Amino acid sequence: MDKFDFKKEYKDLYQPSAKPSVTDVPEMIFIAVDGKGDPNTCEEYKAAMELLYGLSFTIKMSKLNGTQPEGYFEYVVPPLEGLWRQENTYGIDYSRKADFIWTSMIRQPEFVTPRVFEAAKAALAKKKPHLDVSKARLMKFTEGLCVQIMHKGSFDDEPASIEKLTRFAAENGYEQDFSESRLHHEIYLSDPRKCAPERLRTVIRHPIRPAR
Repeated sequence: MDKFDFKKEYKDLYQPSAKPSVTDVPEMIFIAVDGKGDPNTCEEYKAAMELLYGLSFTIKMSKLNGTQPEGYFEYVVPPLEGLWRQENTYGIDYSRKADFIWTSMIRQPEFVTPRVFEAAKAALAKKKPHLDVSKARLMKFTEGLCVQIMHKGSFDDEPASIEKLTRFAAENGYEQDFSESRLHHEIYLSDPRKCAPERLRTVIRHPIRPAR
């Protein structure tokens, strides 16, 4: 049996085109870690990555030791995602990466309940005691109405794609709707450690509402 792949099953969420489009994003379950600083240089971000992937794969591989939760099925761990903001800034300013306030997160199958999550934290803490598993949280997130685009290329070139999103929204009767809970959202479909910058693929998603 093929493994369930969220990217393939929900192409409208993970495989948008290079032209902006509107989508209504439903509720999903995530393991998330919050932090601050430039992801390229801060140790907090590196630790968050190790924690997120550690917990996600602990749950995925639980079948190997017979601790898989009820409703478990074979699946591909979904891609890393990030919500980004800065204090006193509507949207984000790429020239101030040190000021980023981020939530890094990985989607989880619906069988990942709070009990399953706590069991994964306990198992990972034994395996990697240097990780502070208390920094991870399980959250349900409903993003709602958004405009999104597939950005191809370096992260530093994202402002051009964001300009397309903003223009598309305005031309189609929408306005951007950033708030404390509705943020600049990125989904990383490529691993920057293994992929040339010009070949990176990143979904960029912004919250919108009908223009007033």
